[in-house]
This record gives sequence, structure tokens and C-alpha cells, in this order.
Amino acid sequence: MEASDLLEGDWRLLYTTSQGILGIDQIPFLKLGQVYQSIRAAEAKVYNIAEVYGLPLLEGLVSVAAHFKPVSERRVDVTFERSIIGLQRLMGYQTPNAFIQQIESGQNFAAIDFKISNQQGWLDITYLDNNLRIGRGNEGSVFVLMKG
Repeated sequence: MEASDLLEGDWRLLYTTSQGILGIDQIPFLKLGQVYQSIRAAEAKVYNIAEVYGLPLLEGLVSVAAHFKPVSERRVDVTFERSIIGLQRLMGYQTPNAFIQQIESGQNFAAIDFKISNQQGWLDITYLDNNLRIGRGNEGSVFVLMKG
């Protein structure tokens, strides 16, 4: 099985050292919930979605859409393109997959929704099988994800 076939799909973050993700817990009244990464290998797209909780009825969402390009057997370059930050209720958020379909259809959201320019990084995939992926990002962060 090729790496792109193994990468394809919806992943849930189990562990990270990324301060960009863990820093959400440092914001008053906010608590980091589930974090997902959906990879669409055929389109070379990746979607990062972090569910955020805190005050009742104010559940939030922090999302980033990006393109990736394989540069070696283990490394992909990532170009970040769009960020969406808002309240789940106002955005009609149900599931990561439904949200990605809304993004891909070109939907605009009642949220902070902006283009990202000139922000790039890379990710080394240090382990990959049908259910588990371990990687290290350009800032030294470790990511452990489980498929499904």
C-alpha cells in the first residue's frame, strides 16, 4: 500500500507538543477539545480542526486549510491557505467531515474567515500504518494521530 493511501482519511490527534495547539488551553475560559486532521491525498489538501469548549453555548472551532506537496518519502511541505475561527452554533458545525464539505463547496461562514499568505512549514512522517501516524513538524513539535 502506498503512503498516500495510508495518509488518506480522517485522523484524531492523540498527543502533541505543539504550542500552537496546546496554547488554546491558555486562553481564559477556553478548553481544547478534540483535534482532527483530515487528509485528502488526491487533492493534496489537509484540514486541521480543533474543537474548543468553555462557556455554555459558546463552543468554538479553530480550523486551518492547507495544501501539501511531497518532497521526499517521509517529508511533505505544507502551505497554509485559510483559517476559520468561530462559534460552532453560528457556523452550523456538526462533524469534521461535514464541515470540510462546506469548506470545499466554497461556503462562507459567520466566523472570522480569512486567507493565509506566505505561511509555510513541513512535516516529517516518522511512522505510518493503517491506524497510527507519528510525525514531527518544522517547529520541532511531535504529533501522534489515530485514524477514525
